[in-house]
This record gives sequence, C-alpha cells and structure tokens, in this order.
Amino acid sequence: MTDSDYWARYYAVTVDRPPWDTVKFAIGLFAADDADADRALQHFAVDLGCGAGRDARQLLRAGWRVLAVDRERGAIEALEAATPPEWRPALETCVADIGTVIVPGCDLVNASLSLPFLAAGRFWQTWKRVLAALPIGGRVAAMLFGDRDGSASDVSMTCPSPHVIRASLASFEIEHWVDREEDTQTALGEPHHFHMVELVARRVR
Repeated sequence: MTDSDYWARYYAVTVDRPPWDTVKFAIGLFAADDADADRALQHFAVDLGCGAGRDARQLLRAGWRVLAVDRERGAIEALEAATPPEWRPALETCVADIGTVIVPGCDLVNASLSLPFLAAGRFWQTWKRVLAALPIGGRVAAMLFGDRDGSASDVSMTCPSPHVIRASLASFEIEHWVDREEDTQTALGEPHHFHMVELVARRVR
C-alpha cells in the first residue's frame, strides 16, 4: 500500500468525525475574548496537516477564515467535498509539505496529529515558524505525541517529552494542557500505545 492509499483510507474513515477538543477550546477562548472586548471579528486560522478537514470545518462553522494545508491532494479534495457551499468563500486550501510551508501571520495555528510526522530537525524548525507566526494574543492549538508514545523510536517522527514542549512555549500562557496515555487503536484499527500532549497556548510576549 502506498502512502497515498493509506491516507485515502484515513480520510474516508475520519471525514465525518467530530473536531478535536483542542480546536473547540481555542474557538471558545477567542469568542470569550471578543465578548469581553465587545467586538465581532472574523478571525483567521491556519490548519497544518488538515486531513479531511474535521477541524477546518469547525472553524468555518464558527465564522473563521481558514487556510487549510496538507501535503496530500486527497486530503484537500476530501475537505473541499465535505465543506458546505456557503462556507467555501472563507476557505483557502494549499497542497504543501507542512515541514517547509510558510506559515502566514494569523490568529490561530491549528495542528492536530500532523507535526509528529516530521523528523526532529524539520519538526523544531516548523514549530518555531508556527510560534513566530502568532502575534500577541494569537494562539496555537496542537495535538502532539509525547516521548512514551509507541512511535517514539521511529526516527522519521518526533515525540518530545511534555517538559520539552512546555519549555518551547516560554513566550506563551498555556490555557489548556492534557498529558495522557492509553493503549488503543489508530483510526484504521491498528493497535497503538498513545502518549498524547494536547495543548492550547496564547502568546503573551
């Protein structure tokens, strides 16, 4: 099975699944900020490794503009097919490697289960670009693999310790943090030990 075949199966399985809690939490935080400031803004998010678009569509549903990026054209096709016509004007898509793509300035960078698939050097370079794209008040929402994940020994992937992830966020206030482990299955039914670090953090300086 080629990589493209694998990911095509993944998109078919996940396209109708609900968005991850991290993106929902981030949307809620921005909504609360706007309510406190008595303003109504159309925020802009970059969704890195968007897959079939479970998070991108949640952002569109909430009235955001979204740039959805994935290296697999099949992901973008799945997202576009599942996006209602009335949301399409707010959606921009890009077929690109998240390890090299330029991350434009934005209110939110969302990266759900995508960054761990970069080898260490590219992971940290991309993470720096993600954080640098955010202004004061901007947020990152991410789901990363921790150092006890079943993929931690795979040199093509990056699974930092929670301590290292926290240290990289020195200029951010961590607003949501979950560090959990479980033995379960991947979306395609493969057994896996997951060590997940889920976070939302806001730039404060």
